[in-house]
Amino acid sequence: MTPEEYERWMIRDCARCGRRASKSAEWSDGPICRTCYDRAMRVRGRCLCCDTDRLLPGRDTDGAPICRDCAGIVRDFFCDRCGFEGLLLDGRLCEHCTLADTLVCLLDDGTGCVAPELLPLVKILLEMDRPKSRLIWLRNPNVVRLLQGLATGSIPLAHDSLHQETPWRTVTHLRDLLMDSAVLPRVDRQLLLYQRWLTERLATIEEPEHRQLLRHFATWHQMRRLRAKAEKGPLGRSQTNHTKQEVTQAGAFLAWLTGQGRAIGQCQQADIDAWHTECVATRRPTQSFLRWCMKSGRMPRLTLPPAVITQDSEPLHQHRRLAILRRVLNDDSLPLRARVAAALVLLYAQPVSRIVRLTADDETVVTVRLGDPPSPLPEPVADLMRAYMQSRQHLPYASSRSSQWLFLGRQPGQPMNPVSLQVHLREIGVPPQRGRTSAIRQLVLQAPAPVIARTLGYHDKTATRLVTEAGGTWSRCASGDHTR
Repeated sequence: MTPEEYERWMIRDCARCGRRASKSAEWSDGPICRTCYDRAMRVRGRCLCCDTDRLLPGRDTDGAPICRDCAGIVRDFFCDRCGFEGLLLDGRLCEHCTLADTLVCLLDDGTGCVAPELLPLVKILLEMDRPKSRLIWLRNPNVVRLLQGLATGSIPLAHDSLHQETPWRTVTHLRDLLMDSAVLPRVDRQLLLYQRWLTERLATIEEPEHRQLLRHFATWHQMRRLRAKAEKGPLGRSQTNHTKQEVTQAGAFLAWLTGQGRAIGQCQQADIDAWHTECVATRRPTQSFLRWCMKSGRMPRLTLPPAVITQDSEPLHQHRRLAILRRVLNDDSLPLRARVAAALVLLYAQPVSRIVRLTADDETVVTVRLGDPPSPLPEPVADLMRAYMQSRQHLPYASSRSSQWLFLGRQPGQPMNPVSLQVHLREIGVPPQRGRTSAIRQLVLQAPAPVIARTLGYHDKTATRLVTEAGGTWSRCASGDHTR
């Protein structure tokens, strides 16, 4: 077919979006482009004409979706294998059946069947919504190579083996799926990503002495600290990002000290002062490395500059915080997920990094465990939480239905990215940092600081400092005569 013939026979103005493109179907309302065709294959519900619950690809005179029979669409959309009515792919099979056949082919262990140890992975992939996105992922040559290697045994089914594979983003996503399906034992994702980053970072250091020293620092100090934290709970990105800054700044200090003509064992107090003169806040991550070197005897014991305490951002006025909270609870036009997160920020003074780590055990949550004991949710927030828990099971962006994270992320078994949640909060007019600061200062004025700290997961010293900053005193929180 020549380009002129293709233009004359296939290119049309879409009857639904008006875009001039290649037509995928000719239905009762006119030619349909590929985009509108795929969108129509996702519309399900009860037909307004015949009152049946099924696929609704057609449109009535008012533009409302109706079934193919009522719309006069001759073509049917029933899978030849399972009978499901929906988008059909090659061989007139639905997306689910096509995905099942593809997985059987890729995970064949040589006997014509899926490798037994990978059957849980097949199950979790088939349970996910939008099988077409899984099919697109399985077309990636690197994914094909990794899956076939795991199925045939050429790639051992272990964390250490996957750690050696590339590209790392593809491997990380596959490993998340394997851990979410319990094929591999669960290991903290941020810890694995840090190990990969450390390997790449150390490979860029030319000086062998510097590289060996930084490897010892990362192995015996940082990794031990991160593993201890990971045993208590999942690591956040901020924790590993700070650890990366420590390694980066330590490497920069070693290079700078070499430029001064001295090794780490010859470091002097004047070198420490000169290094921190430019900007103490920027150079502060180096201090963890320097303390480790002093403690392990790799450098003389010297004095480090004191910590620079940065002031929190200006809190919201109390009336402004309550006005925003009132709008969040009552405005149904705002996204439900952002409303729930905003309520936790404005009412319970929770940072976004902690909010994304909350889990959900059931669909009637009326308390939230921020500390000990769990904090009760007042009825307006409880209603909001119940509605969100019901809608959470049908979120199109969640990659796993088995995850218990309250805010599901796109990666299997992982919560939502805190940076993304901050963006959603700002879009609805909620400043996360200022709102949290305002909420915690108000709370410590209403109850004793230790009670607030224990209930909301704050440190006792932090809560006590906030009482002073807010202008409160212990006599305002406790009963009795405190005048003496």
